Amino acid sequence: MEKEGETLQAWKERLGQELDRVVAFWMEHSHDQEHGGFFTCLGRNGKVYDDLKYVWLQGRQVWMYCRLYRKFERFRRPELLDSAKAGGEFLLRYARVAPPGKKCAFVLTRDGRPVKVQRTIFSECFYIMAMDELWRVTGEARYKSEAVEMMDQIVHWVRKDPSGLGRPWLSGAPASESMAVPMMLLNLVEQLGEADKEMASKYAELDDWCAQRILQHVQRDGQAVLENVSEDGKELPGCLGRHQNAGHALEAGWFLLRHATRKGDPELRAHIIDKFLLLPFRSGWDPDHGGLLYFQDVDGLCPTQLEWAMKLWWPHSEAMIAFLMGYSDSGDPALLHLFYQVAEYTFRQVSAASWSTALDGLGKGVGEIVGSHSSLGRPGAGFPGQWEEAGQG
Repeated sequence: MEKEGETLQAWKERLGQELDRVVAFWMEHSHDQEHGGFFTCLGRNGKVYDDLKYVWLQGRQVWMYCRLYRKFERFRRPELLDSAKAGGEFLLRYARVAPPGKKCAFVLTRDGRPVKVQRTIFSECFYIMAMDELWRVTGEARYKSEAVEMMDQIVHWVRKDPSGLGRPWLSGAPASESMAVPMMLLNLVEQLGEADKEMASKYAELDDWCAQRILQHVQRDGQAVLENVSEDGKELPGCLGRHQNAGHALEAGWFLLRHATRKGDPELRAHIIDKFLLLPFRSGWDPDHGGLLYFQDVDGLCPTQLEWAMKLWWPHSEAMIAFLMGYSDSGDPALLHLFYQVAEYTFRQVSAASWSTALDGLGKGVGEIVGSHSSLGRPGAGFPGQWEEAGQG
Protein backbone atom coordinates (compact mmCIF):
# COMPACT_ATOMS: atom_id res chain seq x y z
CA MET A 1 0.00 0.00 0.00
CA GLU A 2 2.85 2.37 0.79
CA LYS A 3 4.47 1.62 -2.58
CA GLU A 4 1.13 2.25 -4.31
CA GLY A 5 0.93 5.63 -2.64
CA GLU A 6 4.44 6.49 -3.77
CA THR A 7 3.63 5.51 -7.35
CA LEU A 8 0.48 7.62 -7.38
CA GLN A 9 2.35 10.58 -5.90
CA ALA A 10 5.04 10.24 -8.57
CA TRP A 11 2.38 10.39 -11.28
CA LYS A 12 0.78 13.42 -9.65
CA GLU A 13 4.11 15.22 -9.73
CA ARG A 14 4.73 14.21 -13.32
CA LEU A 15 1.30 15.42 -14.39
CA GLY A 16 1.88 18.70 -12.58
CA GLN A 17 5.13 19.22 -14.45
CA GLU A 18 3.41 18.44 -17.75
CA LEU A 19 0.64 20.88 -16.93
CA ASP A 20 3.14 23.65 -16.24
CA ARG A 21 4.93 22.95 -19.52
CA VAL A 22 1.75 22.91 -21.57
CA VAL A 23 0.33 26.08 -20.02
CA ALA A 24 3.60 27.90 -20.66
CA PHE A 25 3.49 26.83 -24.34
CA TRP A 26 -0.02 28.17 -24.85
CA MET A 27 0.59 31.36 -22.92
CA GLU A 28 3.61 32.09 -25.10
CA HIS A 29 2.31 31.14 -28.53
CA SER A 30 -1.49 31.23 -28.75
CA HIS A 31 -2.52 34.77 -27.80
CA ASP A 32 -3.54 37.13 -30.60
CA GLN A 33 -2.49 40.51 -29.23
CA GLU A 34 -3.85 42.40 -32.26
CA HIS A 35 -7.41 41.08 -32.64
CA GLY A 36 -8.04 39.20 -29.41
CA GLY A 37 -8.87 35.56 -28.96
CA PHE A 38 -6.46 32.70 -29.45
CA PHE A 39 -4.59 31.01 -32.26
CA THR A 40 -5.32 27.31 -32.00
CA CYS A 41 -3.57 25.92 -35.08
CA LEU A 42 0.02 25.71 -33.86
CA GLY A 43 3.00 23.61 -34.82
CA ARG A 44 5.19 21.95 -32.24
CA ASN A 45 7.50 24.96 -32.33
CA GLY A 46 4.59 27.29 -31.58
CA LYS A 47 4.37 28.70 -35.10
CA VAL A 48 0.85 29.59 -36.27
CA TYR A 49 0.02 27.66 -39.44
CA ASP A 50 -3.58 28.91 -39.80
CA ASP A 51 -5.13 31.98 -38.17
CA LEU A 52 -8.76 30.86 -38.39
CA LYS A 53 -10.41 30.80 -34.99
CA TYR A 54 -12.68 27.91 -34.06
CA VAL A 55 -15.32 29.05 -31.58
CA TRP A 56 -15.35 25.79 -29.63
CA LEU A 57 -11.60 26.02 -29.10
CA GLN A 58 -11.84 29.69 -28.10
CA GLY A 59 -14.41 28.70 -25.49
CA ARG A 60 -12.30 25.80 -24.28
CA GLN A 61 -9.26 27.95 -23.76
CA VAL A 62 -11.18 30.62 -21.84
CA TRP A 63 -12.73 27.89 -19.68
CA MET A 64 -9.38 26.24 -19.09
CA TYR A 65 -7.57 29.42 -18.08
CA CYS A 66 -10.38 30.31 -15.66
CA ARG A 67 -10.51 26.80 -14.26
CA LEU A 68 -6.79 26.75 -13.59
CA TYR A 69 -6.97 30.20 -12.01
CA ARG A 70 -9.86 29.12 -9.79
CA LYS A 71 -8.72 25.63 -8.79
CA PHE A 72 -4.93 25.81 -8.46
CA GLU A 73 -3.05 28.28 -6.31
CA ARG A 74 0.04 28.28 -8.53
CA PHE A 75 -2.04 29.49 -11.48
CA ARG A 76 -3.68 32.35 -9.61
CA ARG A 77 -1.75 34.81 -11.74
CA PRO A 78 -3.16 38.06 -13.15
CA GLU A 79 -1.85 37.39 -16.66
CA LEU A 80 -3.84 34.15 -16.84
CA LEU A 81 -7.05 35.85 -15.74
CA ASP A 82 -6.48 38.82 -18.06
CA SER A 83 -6.00 36.45 -21.00
CA ALA A 84 -9.18 34.58 -20.13
CA LYS A 85 -11.16 37.83 -19.94
CA ALA A 86 -9.75 38.99 -23.28
CA GLY A 87 -10.77 35.69 -24.85
CA GLY A 88 -14.22 35.98 -23.34
CA GLU A 89 -14.70 39.47 -24.75
CA PHE A 90 -13.70 38.17 -28.20
CA LEU A 91 -16.43 35.53 -27.91
CA LEU A 92 -19.01 38.07 -26.74
CA ARG A 93 -18.25 40.34 -29.70
CA TYR A 94 -17.99 37.80 -32.47
CA ALA A 95 -19.17 34.25 -31.65
CA ARG A 96 -22.85 34.73 -32.47
CA VAL A 97 -23.52 34.94 -36.19
CA ALA A 98 -26.50 37.30 -36.10
CA PRO A 99 -27.13 38.79 -32.65
CA PRO A 100 -29.49 38.84 -30.83
CA GLY A 101 -29.86 35.33 -32.26
CA LYS A 102 -27.98 32.67 -30.28
CA LYS A 103 -26.52 30.54 -33.09
CA CYS A 104 -22.73 30.64 -32.92
CA ALA A 105 -20.29 30.30 -35.76
CA PHE A 106 -18.09 27.25 -35.99
CA VAL A 107 -15.17 29.17 -37.52
CA LEU A 108 -14.23 32.85 -37.51
CA THR A 109 -11.58 34.81 -39.34
CA ARG A 110 -8.75 36.17 -37.26
CA ASP A 111 -10.61 39.47 -36.83
CA GLY A 112 -13.91 37.77 -35.93
CA ARG A 113 -15.93 37.51 -39.15
CA PRO A 114 -17.99 34.29 -39.50
CA VAL A 115 -16.69 31.71 -41.96
CA LYS A 116 -18.76 28.60 -41.29
CA VAL A 117 -21.71 27.49 -39.18
CA GLN A 118 -22.33 23.91 -38.08
CA ARG A 119 -25.86 22.63 -37.57
CA THR A 120 -25.01 21.33 -34.12
CA ILE A 121 -24.93 22.68 -30.56
CA PHE A 122 -21.23 22.29 -29.77
CA SER A 123 -19.89 25.79 -30.41
CA GLU A 124 -22.67 27.00 -28.14
CA CYS A 125 -21.79 24.42 -25.47
CA PHE A 126 -18.24 25.71 -25.14
CA TYR A 127 -19.48 29.29 -25.22
CA ILE A 128 -21.52 28.42 -22.12
CA MET A 129 -18.56 26.82 -20.37
CA ALA A 130 -16.41 29.87 -21.03
CA MET A 131 -19.03 32.32 -19.79
CA ASP A 132 -19.85 30.35 -16.65
CA GLU A 133 -16.21 30.05 -15.62
CA LEU A 134 -15.64 33.74 -16.31
CA TRP A 135 -18.52 34.54 -13.97
CA ARG A 136 -17.01 32.30 -11.30
CA VAL A 137 -13.61 34.00 -11.36
CA THR A 138 -14.73 37.60 -11.93
CA GLY A 139 -18.12 37.74 -10.20
CA GLU A 140 -19.53 39.71 -13.16
CA ALA A 141 -23.20 38.80 -13.53
CA ARG A 142 -23.28 39.49 -17.28
CA TYR A 143 -21.20 36.38 -17.90
CA LYS A 144 -23.61 34.19 -15.94
CA SER A 145 -26.57 35.68 -17.80
CA GLU A 146 -24.90 34.84 -21.11
CA ALA A 147 -24.28 31.27 -19.99
CA VAL A 148 -27.82 30.65 -18.73
CA GLU A 149 -29.52 32.25 -21.74
CA MET A 150 -27.45 30.15 -24.13
CA MET A 151 -28.08 27.01 -22.08
CA ASP A 152 -31.83 27.53 -22.25
CA GLN A 153 -31.58 28.04 -26.00
CA ILE A 154 -29.65 24.79 -26.45
CA VAL A 155 -32.17 22.85 -24.35
CA HIS A 156 -34.95 24.28 -26.53
CA TRP A 157 -33.15 23.17 -29.69
CA VAL A 158 -32.48 19.67 -28.37
CA ARG A 159 -35.78 18.88 -26.65
CA LYS A 160 -38.40 21.02 -28.37
CA ASP A 161 -37.59 22.56 -31.72
CA PRO A 162 -34.30 21.98 -33.60
CA SER A 163 -35.24 24.24 -36.52
CA GLY A 164 -33.07 27.06 -35.19
CA LEU A 165 -29.98 24.95 -35.84
CA GLY A 166 -30.70 25.18 -39.58
CA ARG A 167 -30.70 21.43 -40.15
CA PRO A 168 -33.26 20.43 -42.81
CA TRP A 169 -35.57 17.49 -42.28
CA LEU A 170 -34.82 14.78 -44.85
CA SER A 171 -37.26 11.92 -45.34
CA GLY A 172 -34.56 9.26 -45.69
CA ALA A 173 -32.52 10.23 -42.63
CA PRO A 174 -32.91 7.88 -39.64
CA ALA A 175 -34.25 9.38 -36.43
CA SER A 176 -31.06 8.86 -34.45
CA GLU A 177 -29.43 10.24 -31.33
CA SER A 178 -25.70 10.66 -30.98
CA MET A 179 -24.33 10.11 -27.48
CA ALA A 180 -22.43 13.39 -27.83
CA VAL A 181 -25.56 15.53 -27.36
CA PRO A 182 -26.85 14.29 -23.95
CA MET A 183 -23.24 13.82 -22.88
CA MET A 184 -22.38 17.48 -23.46
CA LEU A 185 -25.62 18.64 -21.87
CA LEU A 186 -24.82 16.55 -18.79
CA ASN A 187 -21.43 18.22 -18.58
CA LEU A 188 -23.08 21.64 -18.80
CA VAL A 189 -25.54 20.73 -16.04
CA GLU A 190 -22.60 19.99 -13.76
CA GLN A 191 -20.78 23.16 -14.82
CA LEU A 192 -23.72 25.48 -14.20
CA GLY A 193 -24.81 23.72 -11.02
CA GLU A 194 -21.45 23.66 -9.24
CA ALA A 195 -21.92 25.20 -5.78
CA ASP A 196 -25.07 26.91 -7.08
CA LYS A 197 -28.27 25.46 -5.59
CA GLU A 198 -30.52 27.64 -7.75
CA MET A 199 -28.95 26.40 -10.99
CA ALA A 200 -28.73 22.81 -9.76
CA SER A 201 -32.47 22.89 -9.02
CA LYS A 202 -33.29 24.57 -12.33
CA TYR A 203 -31.55 21.79 -14.28
CA ALA A 204 -32.25 18.82 -11.99
CA GLU A 205 -34.76 17.23 -14.38
CA LEU A 206 -32.38 17.77 -17.30
CA ASP A 207 -29.62 16.11 -15.26
CA ASP A 208 -31.69 12.92 -14.99
CA TRP A 209 -32.87 13.10 -18.61
CA CYS A 210 -29.32 13.34 -19.92
CA ALA A 211 -28.11 10.41 -17.82
CA GLN A 212 -31.02 8.24 -18.98
CA ARG A 213 -30.37 9.10 -22.63
CA ILE A 214 -26.69 8.22 -22.31
CA LEU A 215 -27.38 4.96 -20.50
CA GLN A 216 -29.56 3.73 -23.35
CA HIS A 217 -26.46 3.62 -25.56
CA VAL A 218 -25.52 0.40 -23.75
CA GLN A 219 -26.72 -2.21 -26.26
CA ARG A 220 -26.27 -5.88 -27.23
CA ASP A 221 -27.48 -7.18 -23.84
CA GLY A 222 -25.05 -4.91 -22.04
CA GLN A 223 -22.03 -5.98 -24.07
CA ALA A 224 -21.41 -2.85 -26.16
CA VAL A 225 -21.67 0.93 -25.99
CA LEU A 226 -22.83 2.27 -29.34
CA GLU A 227 -22.32 5.87 -30.40
CA ASN A 228 -25.69 6.22 -32.13
CA VAL A 229 -29.09 4.75 -31.24
CA SER A 230 -32.66 5.44 -32.28
CA GLU A 231 -34.61 8.11 -30.45
CA ASP A 232 -36.39 5.39 -28.46
CA GLY A 233 -33.12 3.73 -27.46
CA LYS A 234 -32.85 0.89 -29.96
CA GLU A 235 -29.92 -0.22 -32.12
CA LEU A 236 -29.87 1.28 -35.61
CA PRO A 237 -29.10 -0.69 -38.77
CA GLY A 238 -25.95 -0.30 -40.85
CA CYS A 239 -22.64 1.39 -40.17
CA LEU A 240 -24.26 4.22 -38.23
CA GLY A 241 -25.70 1.79 -35.72
CA ARG A 242 -22.54 -0.33 -35.39
CA HIS A 243 -20.29 2.67 -34.81
CA GLN A 244 -18.24 2.76 -31.59
CA ASN A 245 -16.04 5.51 -30.17
CA ALA A 246 -14.17 4.34 -27.05
CA GLY A 247 -13.02 7.88 -26.19
CA HIS A 248 -16.59 9.18 -26.13
CA ALA A 249 -17.78 6.24 -24.04
CA LEU A 250 -15.03 6.86 -21.48
CA GLU A 251 -15.77 10.58 -21.48
CA ALA A 252 -19.45 9.84 -20.93
CA GLY A 253 -18.35 7.50 -18.16
CA TRP A 254 -16.74 10.16 -16.03
CA PHE A 255 -19.59 12.60 -16.68
CA LEU A 256 -21.93 9.86 -15.45
CA LEU A 257 -19.74 9.21 -12.40
CA ARG A 258 -20.21 12.87 -11.45
CA HIS A 259 -23.96 12.40 -11.92
CA ALA A 260 -23.96 9.29 -9.70
CA THR A 261 -22.13 11.28 -7.02
CA ARG A 262 -24.75 14.04 -7.21
CA LYS A 263 -27.48 11.40 -6.86
CA GLY A 264 -25.67 9.50 -4.08
CA ASP A 265 -26.23 6.24 -5.97
CA PRO A 266 -23.49 3.59 -5.48
CA GLU A 267 -25.35 1.01 -7.61
CA LEU A 268 -25.43 3.40 -10.54
CA ARG A 269 -21.73 4.12 -9.99
CA ALA A 270 -20.90 0.41 -10.20
CA HIS A 271 -22.95 0.08 -13.41
CA ILE A 272 -21.16 3.06 -14.96
CA ILE A 273 -17.72 1.70 -14.09
CA ASP A 274 -18.61 -1.65 -15.66
CA LYS A 275 -20.31 -0.39 -18.82
CA PHE A 276 -18.67 2.99 -19.55
CA LEU A 277 -15.13 2.47 -18.24
CA LEU A 278 -14.20 -1.20 -18.39
CA LEU A 279 -16.30 -2.29 -21.39
CA PRO A 280 -15.15 0.38 -23.90
CA PHE A 281 -11.56 0.11 -22.69
CA ARG A 282 -11.47 -3.65 -23.27
CA SER A 283 -12.93 -3.31 -26.76
CA GLY A 284 -11.00 -0.19 -27.74
CA TRP A 285 -7.47 -0.97 -26.52
CA ASP A 286 -5.09 -2.21 -29.22
CA PRO A 287 -3.69 -5.49 -27.84
CA ASP A 288 -0.76 -5.53 -30.27
CA HIS A 289 0.58 -1.97 -30.21
CA GLY A 290 -1.19 -0.38 -27.25
CA GLY A 291 -3.33 2.73 -27.29
CA LEU A 292 -7.02 3.31 -27.89
CA LEU A 293 -8.31 3.00 -31.44
CA TYR A 294 -10.26 6.04 -32.58
CA PHE A 295 -13.30 4.23 -34.02
CA GLN A 296 -14.52 0.65 -34.21
CA ASP A 297 -17.34 -1.37 -35.73
CA VAL A 298 -19.08 -3.48 -33.08
CA ASP A 299 -19.20 -6.47 -35.43
CA GLY A 300 -15.52 -6.21 -36.33
CA LEU A 301 -16.19 -4.86 -39.82
CA CYS A 302 -14.16 -2.03 -41.31
CA PRO A 303 -15.42 1.34 -40.05
CA THR A 304 -16.29 3.84 -42.76
CA GLN A 305 -14.10 6.52 -41.15
CA LEU A 306 -10.65 6.30 -42.76
CA GLU A 307 -8.95 7.49 -39.57
CA TRP A 308 -10.45 4.68 -37.46
CA ALA A 309 -7.09 3.06 -36.59
CA MET A 310 -5.41 6.27 -35.41
CA LYS A 311 -4.69 6.86 -31.73
CA LEU A 312 -5.69 10.43 -30.88
CA TRP A 313 -4.44 12.13 -27.73
CA TRP A 314 -7.88 12.96 -26.31
CA PRO A 315 -9.33 9.44 -25.78
CA HIS A 316 -6.26 8.66 -23.69
CA SER A 317 -6.82 11.78 -21.60
CA GLU A 318 -10.46 10.74 -21.15
CA ALA A 319 -9.36 7.27 -20.04
CA MET A 320 -6.88 8.65 -17.51
CA ILE A 321 -9.51 10.94 -15.98
CA ALA A 322 -12.15 8.19 -15.96
CA PHE A 323 -9.95 5.59 -14.28
CA LEU A 324 -8.59 8.02 -11.69
CA MET A 325 -12.10 9.20 -10.91
CA GLY A 326 -13.40 5.66 -10.76
CA TYR A 327 -10.61 4.72 -8.37
CA SER A 328 -11.23 7.81 -6.25
CA ASP A 329 -14.96 7.01 -6.04
CA SER A 330 -14.73 3.24 -5.53
CA GLY A 331 -11.27 2.50 -4.14
CA ASP A 332 -10.91 -0.38 -6.62
CA PRO A 333 -7.15 -0.82 -7.24
CA ALA A 334 -7.84 -2.42 -10.64
CA LEU A 335 -8.98 0.98 -11.90
CA LEU A 336 -5.80 2.61 -10.64
CA HIS A 337 -3.72 0.04 -12.51
CA LEU A 338 -5.66 0.76 -15.69
CA PHE A 339 -4.82 4.43 -15.18
CA TYR A 340 -1.15 3.44 -14.96
CA GLN A 341 -1.45 1.39 -18.16
CA VAL A 342 -2.95 4.27 -20.12
CA ALA A 343 -0.64 6.88 -18.57
CA GLU A 344 2.47 4.91 -19.39
CA TYR A 345 1.41 4.56 -23.04
CA THR A 346 0.34 8.20 -23.24
CA PHE A 347 3.55 9.62 -21.83
CA ARG A 348 5.68 7.22 -23.82
CA GLN A 349 3.96 7.84 -27.15
CA VAL A 350 1.69 10.91 -27.13
CA SER A 351 3.73 13.21 -24.90
CA ALA A 352 6.89 12.16 -26.72
CA ALA A 353 5.22 13.42 -29.89
CA SER A 354 4.65 16.81 -28.18
CA TRP A 355 0.95 16.07 -27.70
CA SER A 356 0.51 15.59 -31.43
CA THR A 357 -3.10 15.56 -32.55
CA ALA A 358 -2.88 11.95 -33.66
CA LEU A 359 -0.66 8.90 -33.73
CA ASP A 360 -0.77 6.21 -36.38
CA GLY A 361 -1.60 2.63 -35.49
CA LEU A 362 2.00 1.96 -34.44
CA GLY A 363 2.04 4.97 -32.12
CA LYS A 364 4.08 7.40 -34.21
CA GLY A 365 3.11 11.07 -34.37
CA VAL A 366 1.32 12.15 -37.55
CA GLY A 367 2.51 15.51 -38.85
CA GLU A 368 3.66 18.51 -36.84
CA ILE A 369 0.28 19.58 -35.50
CA VAL A 370 -0.11 20.47 -31.85
CA GLY A 371 -2.67 23.21 -31.63
CA SER A 372 -5.79 22.21 -33.50
CA HIS A 373 -6.80 19.69 -30.83
CA SER A 374 -4.23 20.45 -28.19
CA SER A 375 -3.74 18.79 -24.84
CA LEU A 376 -4.78 22.11 -23.34
CA GLY A 377 -7.83 22.83 -25.40
CA ARG A 378 -10.57 20.46 -24.31
CA PRO A 379 -12.57 20.75 -21.11
CA GLY A 380 -14.73 17.85 -22.12
CA ALA A 381 -11.68 15.84 -22.93
CA GLY A 382 -9.11 16.08 -20.28
CA PHE A 383 -6.14 18.30 -19.88
CA PRO A 384 -3.47 17.72 -17.22
CA GLY A 385 -5.19 19.96 -14.67
CA GLN A 386 -8.27 17.74 -14.82
CA TRP A 387 -6.09 14.68 -14.26
CA GLU A 388 -4.94 16.39 -11.06
CA GLU A 389 -8.54 17.19 -10.09
CA ALA A 390 -9.66 13.61 -10.74
CA GLY A 391 -6.99 12.27 -8.41
CA GLN A 392 -7.49 14.69 -5.54
CA GLY A 393 -9.99 12.45 -3.75
